[in-house]
Amino acid sequence: MKKKAIYPGTFDPFTNGHLDVLERALTIFEEVTVLIAENSSKSTLFTVEERMGAIGSITSSLEGVRVEVLHDGLLAEYARDMGAKAIIRGVRQVKDFEYEFQLSLLNRHLNPDVTTVFLMPNVKYTYVASSIIKEVAMLGGDVSKFVHPDVLRMLHRKREELKRSPTP
Repeated sequence: MKKKAIYPGTFDPFTNGHLDVLERALTIFEEVTVLIAENSSKSTLFTVEERMGAIGSITSSLEGVRVEVLHDGLLAEYARDMGAKAIIRGVRQVKDFEYEFQLSLLNRHLNPDVTTVFLMPNVKYTYVASSIIKEVAMLGGDVSKFVHPDVLRMLHRKREELKRSPTP
């Protein structure tokens, strides 16, 4: 039986920090499912389909990676249904850990068979957050060091689309 883990997130957009954490997880687990969460409380720049396509393309050369979407339901239940024994969470700073620690305890309560594994990205990505990447990119800043070229093209296209669309 393969050692399976789930790497959940909004991934809006998928950054080099996300990729770094995924690659680290693949040194521990044989199969990692990148699970794109549809989060109604978050306003996203990219559709689920756009994010799924980008992540699928970026990770296509990595063995043991699956990309799926969690449309509804609890992550702990999804882990149980998939036979995953771990939830991967990237932690960049203490503030991240405090929030993720609370979630990990709740997930353990909901599914005692799942363990949360905290992984730190390479130090060069510790200050990189998707929200910052989006903001800088939409203002025309250079984020090429922090995202895959496919994501960079998506950000440029989205910026042009938003510039052309009428404001409400």
